[in-house]
Amino acid sequence: MLVTPGTLATPRLRLRPLTEADTDWWVRLHADAEVNRFVGAYSPELAAARLQETERQWAQRGYGLCAVELASSGEAIGRSGLNWWKQFDETEVSWIFARSHWGNGYASEAGRAVLTWGFDALDLKQITAMIRHGNTRSVTVARRLGFAPLREEHFLGGPCTVFARTRGTFTPR
Repeated sequence: MLVTPGTLATPRLRLRPLTEADTDWWVRLHADAEVNRFVGAYSPELAAARLQETERQWAQRGYGLCAVELASSGEAIGRSGLNWWKQFDETEVSWIFARSHWGNGYASEAGRAVLTWGFDALDLKQITAMIRHGNTRSVTVARRLGFAPLREEHFLGGPCTVFARTRGTFTPR
């Protein structure tokens, strides 16, 4: 599954580390009101700062957020990957895709690849998924990936449920 350092692949997708060079794409991805409904929009400055932090995580922890590209064309269609949250001392998996690519199973496919990588290659013991209340699509993906509710938090401007998977309970499908 790990193709080159930091690059994951599935039959349909390629995941590569995000960098500050992806700022304009990140802003465009989050500009759609339906996409940013639960995660917010980004100005170029906020996006660049977020991507600088992503690059730091890759350098310090060996993992981070990835651009998700179609293997067939190289088109960037979303983002997924692992993000460490200092305030919770937890690693979270996330998935956000351009609306034109919803309903194709890409979030589940990317999430499954990231979980396999996190548990098998990185030896993480637990991975969380923080999902804002009302985001039923992400709850469906989380449940499909075997996550269960762990606790409630108020995070990034709103209430969310923190779902979790532990290493011993994950079987990739």
